[in-house]
Amino acid sequence: MSRTVTDTDPEPPPGDDAAFLGQPRGLLTLSGLEVWERFSFLGMQAILVLYFADTVAHGGLGMDPGTAASVSAAYGTLVYLVSVAGGWLADRILGSYRAVLWGGILIACGHYSMAVPTATMTWVGLGLISAGTGLLKPNVASMVGKLYRTDDERRDAGFALYYMGINIGAFAGPLITAWLGDHKGWHWGFSAAAVGMTFGLIQYVAGRRHLAGRKDAAEYRLPQAALRRTLRLMAAGAVVVAALAVALVAAGWLTMDRFVDVLTVISVIAPVVYFVVMFRSPRVTAEERGRLRPYLVLFVASVAFNFILFQAYSTMMLLASTNAETTILGFHFPAGWYASALGAFEVALAPVVAGVWARMGPRQPHASNKIALGVILGGLSFLLMVLPTSGHADDSYRMAAWWIVGSYLLLGLGDVLLETSGMSATTKLAPQAFASQTMSLWFLSLALANGIQAQTVKLYGEVSNPAYFGVNGAIAVAVGLAVIALAPWLRRTMHPVH
Repeated sequence: MSRTVTDTDPEPPPGDDAAFLGQPRGLLTLSGLEVWERFSFLGMQAILVLYFADTVAHGGLGMDPGTAASVSAAYGTLVYLVSVAGGWLADRILGSYRAVLWGGILIACGHYSMAVPTATMTWVGLGLISAGTGLLKPNVASMVGKLYRTDDERRDAGFALYYMGINIGAFAGPLITAWLGDHKGWHWGFSAAAVGMTFGLIQYVAGRRHLAGRKDAAEYRLPQAALRRTLRLMAAGAVVVAALAVALVAAGWLTMDRFVDVLTVISVIAPVVYFVVMFRSPRVTAEERGRLRPYLVLFVASVAFNFILFQAYSTMMLLASTNAETTILGFHFPAGWYASALGAFEVALAPVVAGVWARMGPRQPHASNKIALGVILGGLSFLLMVLPTSGHADDSYRMAAWWIVGSYLLLGLGDVLLETSGMSATTKLAPQAFASQTMSLWFLSLALANGIQAQTVKLYGEVSNPAYFGVNGAIAVAVGLAVIALAPWLRRTMHPVH
């Protein structure tokens, strides 16, 4: 592969390095994009499972709760599986800046499609959003990493601020979309998500001059002949896959349940194949290969935590809609607003965590211990739900709102600890030739978490709620404790991660 790096690529103005709360000015541009991307994505996600489970008479799709949660998780699986292609396209064809731009455009088109009140346009919209998020997510996180030198101690604090920006959108999105879905109809909520993504694109383009590492071409661009051949193969592959899918649907083989199962299988195979490719690649040095081994542990930790986290928008939403109070001091609120509690806690906690790490400097805990604590907190958030769901004769009970809110508090703190440290460590451990694609590998852990969730949530409503939340929570806690036990080895092998 040839590497194309031009000396004339524009760099940020000299005064940008500490222009945003002591961080590079480009962090504000990328965080602003993620505010609106998360506003649209999680705003839609907060009502998606409720839309699937609502009756057709009320504008929903009439799925049973377990199926609704499974399909919602399968959509998440598809989103993060596509991120592999997104990282590769950025590295080899588009470049990070243009990959993020086109990804945002596809996401916006997808949300506008979902605003059309037909089931067909819902599936079209989800497909477009999956493709767009796969382009945007791995590459925008990689662009944040390019704002810092590898040994810059501001990196973890910068990722914490970036993650706070993400969660401003995660807080605001469900407030708007859930209210519209509850009062006007589900597709009104999807319309709000479309407008939010449009705002994100506008501010991203307006702030592009502040982005370090913005290239007019891909950093590892394919040679021209290979590029033409690749584009032809991609077009032919897309046609073949589409034709095969249509044929299988027409024959009655490709049902929704089988499609979910296929995505789960792919979510297991894809990271295995990707790790093998990176370990065997001649473009990966022996030193870089050594850093990939501890990354396997972080990958498993991410899967365990995000398996819990993503259920904040599936089983926890279903539980809130049927068994949690939605009235406080006489004020009724949509069940989807519970999802905003998670974003609110992360907005509040991210700057606190960033401040603590900045104050501690080199004395802060090792990244592996931060990640392990995050996984444990995620498990505890599910174990907490065993208490209010136990001891009821039937499913007609209503728990106090504070149980859901308390669970989201634990989950939010765990998310801040794990995701910021995990993404930061990934940008440090990434082999140079797989920079954007290694971020894709981190998102493949999210695909695997969703793939496992797509099967597990089928048990929701089939087994008791205390058993469901208790077993899943206990498994996450056990994984976190295992990472702590491996801490001495991880500290030795994760250089330059501290």
